[in-house]
Amino acid sequence: MEETKKLFCGKCMVEMLPAPTGFSYLGHAFRTDVLRCPSCGQVFIPESLAKGRMAEVETTLEDK
Repeated sequence: MEETKKLFCGKCMVEMLPAPTGFSYLGHAFRTDVLRCPSCGQVFIPESLAKGRMAEVETTLEDK
């Protein structure tokens, strides 16, 4: 069985939970589920998302 690590908000000390979250860049928007604090709304962007989908969207929009 795979062990899942829980992440907690550094401000609220509440467990961060997956939630649909909107992102926008250069007037274009997309939504994806990321870990977010249910109390203050702080989000956690994993490295895989930052270097993957977000980087692809950024490159595509800047090339236009």
